[in-house]
Amino acid sequence: MPDVSVIISFYNKIDYLKLLLAGFERQSFRSFEIIIGDDGSKEDVTEEIEKLTTKLSFPLKHLWQEDKGFRKNKMLNKTITAAAAPYLIFIDGDCVPHKEFVKEHTNAAQGGFCLTGRRVNLSSKITADLSEKNVSEGFLEKSLSLIPDGLFGNSYDVEKGFYFKSNILRNYFNKKKRGLLGCNFSIHKEEILKINGFDERYEAPSIGEDTDIQFRLELNGVKIKSLNNIAVQYHLYHKLQERPQINLNLFEEVKKSRVAFTPYGIIKQ
Repeated sequence: MPDVSVIISFYNKIDYLKLLLAGFERQSFRSFEIIIGDDGSKEDVTEEIEKLTTKLSFPLKHLWQEDKGFRKNKMLNKTITAAAAPYLIFIDGDCVPHKEFVKEHTNAAQGGFCLTGRRVNLSSKITADLSEKNVSEGFLEKSLSLIPDGLFGNSYDVEKGFYFKSNILRNYFNKKKRGLLGCNFSIHKEEILKINGFDERYEAPSIGEDTDIQFRLELNGVKIKSLNNIAVQYHLYHKLQERPQINLNLFEEVKKSRVAFTPYGIIKQ
């Protein structure tokens, strides 16, 4: 059994997924499985994913559901149920991991804590220049290559791509409490089951996959721990999705109820 189940939220961007998988091929920590939570990708994309499974050095499960709009949380609950490992790492299908990404999440794993890292936001130019080959060669981890685009181009949060080994620097840059980031967090499976996973009423991007989860975890006594400049990832460029008001309204209801165990999660009540 693997020590870690890495859960990738995915929809149609197969070229981005190949870059992610190239990043996972170079992980220093190897006892993990990948679960792709596919929110309704097209048939040709799903066929290509199935072909990829024979070429990878780690086990991969591909879960798919029919495309009925944005149902990321519903699929995330399916991946939690399917996870073979006791520890879960969540990442989005447009984020390439640093080679120490899985190791750092795993080494810092602690009962009663949810860990969250941060990401560099890459420009369209840098994203277009990426290939499976240069990702596998560590191009993104050579931070000096991103600094010029951070200064003169359109990449931003480039400083979050610096990977610190020094405990002094790690402690300094993680003094400030940070909110849970849905594309970069990890937790023991038993802790997320205690709140019944993700609330499936959120059917639009943002809040449902991070802010809501953090709120309900904290109601249950789980603390959020920052892995800034430790669990590093690189966000591939795409246009921002709309953040409709409906999610904010729903979250206001959740905050008023102060119920950690959602009745709209893995177990339906």
